[in-house]
Amino acid sequence: MGGVSRRAFTAAALSAFTLAPGPSAAASAPAKPEPSRSAAAGMRGMWLATVANHDWPTRAGLRAAEQRAELIAHLDNAVRHRLNTVMFQVRPAADALWPSPYEPWSQYLSGSQGRDPGWDPLGTAVKEAHARGLQLHAWFNPYRVAVHDDPARLVSSHPARKNPGWVVPYGGQLYYNPGLPEVRAFVQDAMMDAVARYEVDGVHFDDYFYPYPVAGQSFADGGTFRTFGTGFATKADWRRDNIDRLVRETAARVKQIRPAARFGVSPFGVWRNAATDGRGSDTRAGVQTYDDLYADTRKWVREGWLDYVVPQLYWHIGMDGADYAKLLPWWAGVAKDSRTRLYVGEALYKSGDPAQPAAWRDPAELSRHLTLAARYPEVRGHVYFSAKDVAEDPGGAMARLAADHYTRPAAVPRRAEPPTL
Repeated sequence: MGGVSRRAFTAAALSAFTLAPGPSAAASAPAKPEPSRSAAAGMRGMWLATVANHDWPTRAGLRAAEQRAELIAHLDNAVRHRLNTVMFQVRPAADALWPSPYEPWSQYLSGSQGRDPGWDPLGTAVKEAHARGLQLHAWFNPYRVAVHDDPARLVSSHPARKNPGWVVPYGGQLYYNPGLPEVRAFVQDAMMDAVARYEVDGVHFDDYFYPYPVAGQSFADGGTFRTFGTGFATKADWRRDNIDRLVRETAARVKQIRPAARFGVSPFGVWRNAATDGRGSDTRAGVQTYDDLYADTRKWVREGWLDYVVPQLYWHIGMDGADYAKLLPWWAGVAKDSRTRLYVGEALYKSGDPAQPAAWRDPAELSRHLTLAARYPEVRGHVYFSAKDVAEDPGGAMARLAADHYTRPAAVPRRAEPPTL
């Protein structure tokens, strides 16, 4: 997502849908919950977002003891709600939540980029998660440099300040240029430092690759394409190859450095609309990951580059243009007979929000998602956005789905076989 949070981007993405009256799929969901194999034995995760202090810490500048206490509270909440995995955002914007030799300490800790917060959040999170029987996946954003577009606001030692040719301003933010081989190597080195240091159970990317499109603006990589795009028919093909390389190389490096760790991606929920590509989903999305983010997420699953994929299916059952009940079987079909495990990203944050469609004001909506998912053996679990919504549960959806589906303690998700690269 091209903004500060998934909540902010979802509203923008939905406004890009071309919605027309269509049949509702709500009737396809069973009226009563059914026993869910995936809920009982698979992934029960939550995203713990740190960019712009979305979930944690509640504000920058808290004392180390206060930050630690808040982090522990999120882990305890995961256990209380019978979850088994936390996706912890440790590199929100070309920065670090551990003592990295590559990038500065995150400003979301102390309030000032580069300032040592006086403790090691990632190291603590790994230790405390494991003590509670939780898996801890380190969540990285590969190419976002800043949620503003002023390089002078970056700390003077920042790699983007030392290598200004790596950076592209776009849509009011700063990004590393994915087309530069030295950028791809650097961001992998920066991320793998954490993988080498800590016994993380997974390495996790969200949906940001090339930035989400901004009307009237172009991502200024024409010179890079002229230098490195020889042999590609279009710039779009070259961009997709750049992201393919990042994913394939990261998968290989994770397995080399920490063989027990799993590598997964959580893409925007629409690969391509069927009207664009016959292999696509029955949707009318204004954003398609293949065409707009240059992320061929279907290919990554079919080629077995990922241990798991968590498409963000942030829409309700029966929604025109993006029906959960249509996207779920589409993704199950993509994952079928692959070695990539399919988990479903769920929009817990929408529950109880009066600005959302009426379906989200029914606390049973997410429970119906899990009931529907139980029909598809390819679905191995669910991940909820985000941690503060798990803790606060303003719409009561988390309590309802836990009562319906999480009555037994969570088992730790089994890892898949290593990919063939």
